[in-house]
Amino acid sequence: MSTDSPAPTNAAPTNLAPLADHLTARTPLSRIQRVLSLVLAAILIVGFVLSWHLTLTILAATCAVYFFASSLDKMVLVSRGMTGRGIIRISDDEARAIPDADLPVYTVLLPVYGEPEIVTNLVAGVGQIDYPADKLDILLVLEADDRETIDAVFAVDIDGVIPVLVPAGEPRTKPKACNHAMNLPIERSDIVTIYDAEDIPDPLQLRKAAAVFAASGPEVVSVQARLGYYNERDNLLTRWFSLEYDQWFSYMLPALSASKCVIPLGGTSNHFRTQALREVGGWDAFNVTEDADLGLRLARHGYRTVVLDSLTEEEANADVVNWVRQRSRWYKGYLQTFLVHARQPVSLVRQLGIVPTLRVANLTAGMPFANTINLAFWLSLIVWYSGRPDFLQGLFPGPIYYLCLVMFTVGNLASIMLGVVSARTRHKPYLLVAALLVPGYWFLQSMAALKSVAQLIYKPSYWEKTVHGLSPQKSPPPTESDDD
Repeated sequence: MSTDSPAPTNAAPTNLAPLADHLTARTPLSRIQRVLSLVLAAILIVGFVLSWHLTLTILAATCAVYFFASSLDKMVLVSRGMTGRGIIRISDDEARAIPDADLPVYTVLLPVYGEPEIVTNLVAGVGQIDYPADKLDILLVLEADDRETIDAVFAVDIDGVIPVLVPAGEPRTKPKACNHAMNLPIERSDIVTIYDAEDIPDPLQLRKAAAVFAASGPEVVSVQARLGYYNERDNLLTRWFSLEYDQWFSYMLPALSASKCVIPLGGTSNHFRTQALREVGGWDAFNVTEDADLGLRLARHGYRTVVLDSLTEEEANADVVNWVRQRSRWYKGYLQTFLVHARQPVSLVRQLGIVPTLRVANLTAGMPFANTINLAFWLSLIVWYSGRPDFLQGLFPGPIYYLCLVMFTVGNLASIMLGVVSARTRHKPYLLVAALLVPGYWFLQSMAALKSVAQLIYKPSYWEKTVHGLSPQKSPPPTESDDD
């Protein structure tokens, strides 16, 4: 650990610059959104009173049409991403060829809370970064009252890592901690990135990201690296999780980039031009998927995000309960992000365009919504085949019935086959069985979606902590002294 004293912590600003009220999740719903929600609820109540069956039929038809369009667009994007478009590749030799004198000053943020067991793993991950020490600041961001983690930090010796203490206070979130670190007098970066403490990034990732920025115009202010898992073989859940990440970071995000659409950033391994990050106000301290929100806010300012083919390995959740906790937080944050940016829909469409707006809505609010109605459709199918009750017979009139039939047969089969193809193209044959069993993963996603909606109502900014360290950490690569 660096011998420097912890950075001063007199205050914990929630943002790098003030965010307009309509661009923060401090308040879950604006006044207009609350009024519209009440009006919609009243319409549904009146509809059920007048004709519950007709109201259910209209709802089922609306959901079926949306689900079909949403699923079709996602399949098109993943298929497009499989062609290799939209992802930037920088070879190791190209990265090493950049003279140290030409490299920008980098800040690496490592927000940690309640994870004393993860601190020693920094050596295996961020400790292996290949970047000149005089241009690299690694800030280990800690909550000031997290004594257990703080004690663990000062019990190890990691050169070049500077501990930063964040004063206790609400909201107790990762974005608030990162904003606090970026507001310290010691912060001097040209580029800033975030890693989790258990991350194992490509050692040359900073050099590669710097090369992308150097070769890009000023509109490119964000670079998202690929994420994957070092423990993907642990059990069926980690294999499902790995399949999902492979499709998202290797195919979906590159396709969005190639289509000039908004990229919802991942929570780690995203690299920013510091000046642009400050300009848009940094991370929203009240949004629990601050990364997705920031990606959208950058796009609304006219900036672009590109995808870099440089892998950061993380720990996949190997425990179902822990996975649901994490996923429900992500879904809640997606809902927050959608609600925040939908407060001025005309302005949003004018800034992004109609297709990018529809796609970002589908990838934020659409995810928990689609997983919720997916559960409803599966339950209705089970009820139908268990007894064919009369009330279901008229619920899906002719065209809607055939649309649902297509989704159940062709749509589900196509989703499963995308996983199979992904496992083959990523050269991971051990994921093939998981790809065939993926409907079980859809059920877990539905459970997390239901929980996210409930938490959005009574705990909108609560950061439900994900437990790390459930799987053994990947060993660090051997050093020259190890080979002697």
